Amino acid sequence: MRRATVRPILGLHPGIILAVLDVVGLSIALYLSVVELGGGVPVCGPLGGCEEVARSEYSRIAGVPVAVFGVGLSVLLLTLAIAWWETDLYVLLLAHYGLSLAGVIFEIYFIYLQIFVIGAICVWCTSYGLSLIARFVIALIVWIRGSPTIVEA
Repeated sequence: MRRATVRPILGLHPGIILAVLDVVGLSIALYLSVVELGGGVPVCGPLGGCEEVARSEYSRIAGVPVAVFGVGLSVLLLTLAIAWWETDLYVLLLAHYGLSLAGVIFEIYFIYLQIFVIGAICVWCTSYGLSLIARFVIALIVWIRGSPTIVEA
């Protein structure tokens, strides 16, 4: 197994930053999942939009709320971030990066649907998307900073 030396970001191991962002995303996705699986719609307050997005045909894939997939993705990303933080195994960072990239691509599509097809924006969905983009950017920064020093374990 290959371990890599990790350069801190703001004095912290980037795995900690990723884990915190993963918990934020997981919390949002859990809220949306519980509400939607319970037959309700998320509360957006005065901003509105969440109701229309939740009631749209695009809020489910094969009958499963999109937020449930967000829970699964966030749990997987959180597991990878913690494992990377604990072990510094470079492959775990790469897996986090790849999965968050896939999530960002889906998020771009979902934002397109909200704006141009549904005609409403869900602030919860957008917040989840922003957390996902932040996760991707952190992993990208670590990856771009240069080739890590690989140490054989």
